[in-house]
Amino acid sequence: MAPYFSVSSSDTKRIGEVWFTFSENLTSVGKSLRELITADRGLLGTAANPEHPDLCPLLLKLIFTTERLSVQVHPDDEYARKHHGCLGKTEAWYVMEAEPPSEVATGFREHLTPERFQNAVKSGEIEDLLHWQKVAPGDVVFTPAGTVHAIGAGLTICEIQENSDVTYRLYDYGRPRELHLDHGVQVSELKPHVNDVSPQVITDRREILLNCEYFYIERLRPKAPIQIAKDQPFYLLLICTKGEGHIAGLPCSAGRAWLIPAGSDTVSVEGEDSEWILSYTAKDRLEGISA
Repeated sequence: MAPYFSVSSSDTKRIGEVWFTFSENLTSVGKSLRELITADRGLLGTAANPEHPDLCPLLLKLIFTTERLSVQVHPDDEYARKHHGCLGKTEAWYVMEAEPPSEVATGFREHLTPERFQNAVKSGEIEDLLHWQKVAPGDVVFTPAGTVHAIGAGLTICEIQENSDVTYRLYDYGRPRELHLDHGVQVSELKPHVNDVSPQVITDRREILLNCEYFYIERLRPKAPIQIAKDQPFYLLLICTKGEGHIAGLPCSAGRAWLIPAGSDTVSVEGEDSEWILSYTAKDRLEGISA
């Protein structure tokens, strides 16, 4: 987890994920995120989900891997609503650090029949049928709901996703954890996945890495201060992924995240050698940002 978080040398427990916008997390004002949203329904602005008004619709995570994670898949909104009463789970990964073998898997190398898929899950052949690809820092991988996927070892990833904890584990390399084959078979896309990511450079300080139905992901490099104009209609999530800087006049370093409520005053993001990931939910890209 270093350099993002300090861990005692006597603490042998491995931490694989850090969830920033989990509803029960305490915020800097001493209340949980759920308490803040419940107390101020305008905090999320136009990005609030009317079916889940007390939930931050986007979950922001850091993931640290020391071994291959399980082969898994997530449901879409309709399936998740019907079976779990929650949001589905479309997600994207921004690679922050990568050590060999530096691989992730999304989709399959070829189309599979349902019968072959189920046999491959039971036998472990599924690991070899996945499409594994090398990744490097700065890469973005888009994983829509229904895409069978796995994350390899040696990676530090910033994940932006719909705020859902529904994961169907299909294969776990013999580890003694529960599998969820009944649901997983129902939602899995049995075909190759095209990582349709087309970054768009706005300026030398701002680029859009990905946009989809659920979120925009931007990368900010504040060589000079970046101003986010006041009175934005929806909330914004910012995480420092590299270096040190300031946000709204307060110090911030890699691994720290901020939620900027809708309707906030102007926010300045600074740090000449820093890098930030900005995410939000909107039909069109964020206006009123000087970068």
